[in-house]
Amino acid sequence: MPYHLGGNRLHDTCADRIPNNSFPGGDVFVNGKNFDALHLATRTLWEVKTDNFDTYTPDLRDIVIRSQGPKLLVERGLAIACGFDFRIGVLSSTHTKTNWSARSRNLRDSLL
Repeated sequence: MPYHLGGNRLHDTCADRIPNNSFPGGDVFVNGKNFDALHLATRTLWEVKTDNFDTYTPDLRDIVIRSQGPKLLVERGLAIACGFDFRIGVLSSTHTKTNWSARSRNLRDSLL
């Protein structure tokens, strides 16, 4: 039976609601990493971020972005190495518009 790691109900619900998620209810293990969702028809792996980014101070936003950015680049590399596209789903529109997308064209192209 599939399951999501981490046990965060909001995060799990968002992952399950990725459009055309081929395996709702569980993570997808690819290249040593558990991704939050997979759209098999388009070979797209998803990572979901459910931070309450709108409520963060500018300093905390910067800390979160500096922490997430390098990890997401690694995850993108793992997905691409196995022939998958990579997308990032975020809860907050403020999260989408932050400097992390400016820091890396690769991540900017992956944000949805």
